[in-house]
Amino acid sequence: MQIFKCPTCQTPLYFDNDRCACGQQVSFDPEAQVMVVTSDRCANHAAIGCNWLPETDPEAEGLCRSCVMTEVVPDLRETDNQPLWARTEEAKRWMLANLARWGWFTDADPGDRPVFRMLSEETAHGDAEVTMGHAFGVITINVTEANEALRAERQDQLGELYRTMLGHMRHECAHFLFERLSKDKGFLHAFRQLIGDERADYAKALERHYSAPRDPGETHVTPYATAHPHEDWAETVAHLLHLVDLADSAAAVGLALPGGPVPGYDAYADPDTNAVLNHAIQLSMAVTHVNRALELPDLYPFVLTPPVRKKMSFTHRHLRVAAAE
Repeated sequence: MQIFKCPTCQTPLYFDNDRCACGQQVSFDPEAQVMVVTSDRCANHAAIGCNWLPETDPEAEGLCRSCVMTEVVPDLRETDNQPLWARTEEAKRWMLANLARWGWFTDADPGDRPVFRMLSEETAHGDAEVTMGHAFGVITINVTEANEALRAERQDQLGELYRTMLGHMRHECAHFLFERLSKDKGFLHAFRQLIGDERADYAKALERHYSAPRDPGETHVTPYATAHPHEDWAETVAHLLHLVDLADSAAAVGLALPGGPVPGYDAYADPDTNAVLNHAIQLSMAVTHVNRALELPDLYPFVLTPPVRKKMSFTHRHLRVAAAE
């Protein structure tokens, strides 16, 4: 993620800022990827702090590009759901802004956009079961997991090294991106050759995974990636996005290592997958060393084997060019 600037005084601004220290009100323009001075706000600004510009299409009813994709919001009669929804939408905006750097869901992208259902386990009628996932262009996200303590508990129960709302967004949106890409028979053939046949019985595959999880070994980035080719794709894409954004964010704040990219480096514009991954891993190792001095978690506790890198190169190549075609 970039560091932005106030158009009035050039003070650095972060992605979620809606006002500069100089007093200027700003909004994020997702098309231009800049902060702009304007009194126009997304209709959800008051409710969830959305700082994006509203869409110009009257049918958007004053919502921004991100918020208009949300078809269902959690039951707001349960007051705890309001901040959980806000945190979840913030993760969605970050993910969408990242993908826009490759042209996805921009004005120039003629393809379909995902629809989001933001659901909570807490409703006015009692507890509800919420399963995160993607089906036919609709992404369901459990906002209850925006509660950090609860999410950490589930991460521990599942034995996961990483579990965040941004991770959920990247993973589930990866399924949607597959749906778009799979319209190209050339992509599907290459996918089946490298990752596997997505037509394999998904329900049975998940049943096998949860009854006897496999070690990722040399071939997969996480244990969940071993469950089914769809999950291998989604996990690989999510981890690619983690690492590209890690490299890009480091460059944005001037964090560099000897032999690393020159100032002004744009990780999203770099077509060399291995170069991006190497840079991100070197940064991760350096920050992890600093974290350990404070007994904090490792930044990126995963191993990128040659087979995993090959899959990441495949996903990188297709994600960088597909939206522009």
